[in-house]
Amino acid sequence: MIYHLLYPLSSIFSPFNVFRYITFRSIGATLTALLISLLLGPPLIRKLKEMHIGQRVREDVPERHLQKEGTPTMGGVLIILSVIISTLLWANLTNFYIWLLVGAMIAFASVGLWDDYRKMTRRKGISGKEKMLLLLIVSVALALLLFFLPGFDTKLSFPFFKGLRPDLGFLYIPFAVFVLVGSSNAVNLTDGLDGLAIGPVMVTAGTFALFAYLAGHYHFANYLHIPFVKGSGELSILCGAIIGASLGFLWFNAYPAQIFMGDVGSLSLGGTLGTVAVVTKQEFLLALVGGIFVMEAISVILQVAFFQWKGKRVFRMAPIHHHFELKGWAEPKIIVRFWIISIVLGLIAISTLKLR
Repeated sequence: MIYHLLYPLSSIFSPFNVFRYITFRSIGATLTALLISLLLGPPLIRKLKEMHIGQRVREDVPERHLQKEGTPTMGGVLIILSVIISTLLWANLTNFYIWLLVGAMIAFASVGLWDDYRKMTRRKGISGKEKMLLLLIVSVALALLLFFLPGFDTKLSFPFFKGLRPDLGFLYIPFAVFVLVGSSNAVNLTDGLDGLAIGPVMVTAGTFALFAYLAGHYHFANYLHIPFVKGSGELSILCGAIIGASLGFLWFNAYPAQIFMGDVGSLSLGGTLGTVAVVTKQEFLLALVGGIFVMEAISVILQVAFFQWKGKRVFRMAPIHHHFELKGWAEPKIIVRFWIISIVLGLIAISTLKLR
């Protein structure tokens, strides 16, 4: 909105020409989302407390989690509002991908909101099968929308390999669905400690802000041997908004947390980042920079599979962050170390730009 109001006036007042630059508007979106989340955070926490919307702690988690019972949850609403408002303020609203990502965020958030609501009203969320079905419906709809978009590229892109670009054709649809469902579930599984998930989310969003900008610039994309996706540069603004909103949320979510994001936050953030990866043709890069999410998801898969096969556990508890808790690691230590790993993975992902 700001772009459409002020940039046309650049012919009259030349400083308004700055609004043409995606980099400037990305920073504006980041700071705006941060400000919105910081301002809305306290009243939202108070309202959630008044409505008795608090965390229900499972009986099978480490004992020290019992003290978190009743902490306001569904804080992901704060992130979503901050991201959408700041994105609509700073982005070019004629860009199709902006509306696609806003729609994807709302759709994935709706699944999480329904799950959180059920937990609050019936003390038990929707079943795993119901959640998976809803995520599949959303993901299939997004995959089909992109697949039938004129000029959409169904070729894969691999980090470290500039010439390896196999074309999946119609098979790209189930592949994209796998990426979207996987990313939303992986972030959801990671969200188990105060501030644990939001750190890697910011690193992933920052990495994709760079890749989206480069993918949307014809000359940069060709020089760096990454797929050129016309119009994808505007997604840098949305990624910037995710960083700002996440920073504001972290202000209240840092240990000991005043609020949790809930499924409405984790599913929407995971699904949105997965959609950005699909649009920018960097699906495998998502697995690299989001390695923490992948590790958490694989730990659950291994735990379940091995227990069904041998009747034994691979880890003391899954997801793997609970394994380290039961080994005696303090919660802040686990969180910070996972963040460090995420930052390293982000740097490696960025380095692939020159290693293709």
